[in-house]
Amino acid sequence: MVKYTLKRLLYMFITLFIIASVTFFLMKFLPGTPYRNQEKMSDEQIQMMNEQYGLNDPLPVQYFDYMTGLLHGDLGVSFQLDNRPVSEILGDLIGPSVQLALEAMVFGLIFGVILGIIAAMYQNKWPDYTSTFIAIIGKSVPSFVFATVLQYWIGAKLQWLPVAGWDGFLYTILPAFALAMFPLATAARFMRTELIDVFASDYILLAKAKGNSKMSIAFKHALRNALIPLITVLGPLSVSLMTGSLVIENIFSIPGIGSQFVSSIQTNDYPVIMGTTLLFAAMLVAIIFVVDVLYGLIDPRIRVSGGKS
Repeated sequence: MVKYTLKRLLYMFITLFIIASVTFFLMKFLPGTPYRNQEKMSDEQIQMMNEQYGLNDPLPVQYFDYMTGLLHGDLGVSFQLDNRPVSEILGDLIGPSVQLALEAMVFGLIFGVILGIIAAMYQNKWPDYTSTFIAIIGKSVPSFVFATVLQYWIGAKLQWLPVAGWDGFLYTILPAFALAMFPLATAARFMRTELIDVFASDYILLAKAKGNSKMSIAFKHALRNALIPLITVLGPLSVSLMTGSLVIENIFSIPGIGSQFVSSIQTNDYPVIMGTTLLFAAMLVAIIFVVDVLYGLIDPRIRVSGGKS
């Protein structure tokens, strides 16, 4: 298991290196300059700024300098935010983004699993059809549509919850709910499919013969095995939350990484673009690694190839 873990860590670093390299070179194709009021700057002023930030150097030199700084934990400074270190900017903004993603994931998984269990227990009956309908809506309608509808009706019309901002738990409910619809739909669909198969297994039939209730069978016997396929999609679900939060944070005026990332792309703030991309990538590969570990926790019979070494 130690050898497997070390190999996975090596793959994670290789993945991050490739992402950093590809993002660095793609970023250089963005049109314009990364400076404020660039339309008011003369060519001489732009050249002076480029010289100060090393943008006049050949592209391979810029790449080498950036990767060298990255190895030392230096993400550079923002061109737009008064030369503030990128690590400091991300550190100030990561809290709201992580809280929003965690709330959306927890809400989506809990209610998605419940909907999936109900659908499987009452297959081809109205609870099943209702759960399936909710799953279809959650998969097909983009999160920003849910966000605008919730913002208008729940926030503006009914005034039950704040329309926008970030000042306490109440402000997180609407954006978390909008962001959670996709993982909710995914979890419900996977749970329904897997539980229907599990309910047809011999050990479930034996549990029924012993007189166990339908609810007891679902939670005590079937749920554990049905959760395994759901764990496999935690990585893609996390990606959907990361990308979805970029838009949701802008709609609800949340001071998170997503809104800053969009702003940095619009203003060509290269170091912030790189730092945010690497942060998202690091979070994703870390989640994928945790998912692999969860296999063994849910079902000890499952061992990833190389884990026995």
